[in-house]
Amino acid sequence: MSESVKIVFVSKGEKKEFMVPVGTTVLEAAHNNDIDLEGACEGSLACSTCHVIVAKEFYDKLSSPSEDEEDMLDLAFGLTPTSRLGCQITMTKELDGLTLIVPQETRNISINN
Repeated sequence: MSESVKIVFVSKGEKKEFMVPVGTTVLEAAHNNDIDLEGACEGSLACSTCHVIVAKEFYDKLSSPSEDEEDMLDLAFGLTPTSRLGCQITMTKELDGLTLIVPQETRNISINN
């Protein structure tokens, strides 16, 4: 049996908690639990529609964003200092209880290479 950790989504002022397997991305966790997080590029790091705002107490536990992720974040609506893309955050034991705010709006701008 794989180990599970807690993830908390705050969407439209409503807090929803789920247990997800270690190794699940935030985007996968959202889709598997009917959280309205678009992910238009299906996690291929080609859009910013899975933009989430990470709670400050968890932000420093994440690995630094890649240059590609930073480029996509520049296109996100409502960017904050703790913004990340959900497809780039993989749940680990250290992230147990990860709390994320799902922005009210997204901006779907795809970059085609």
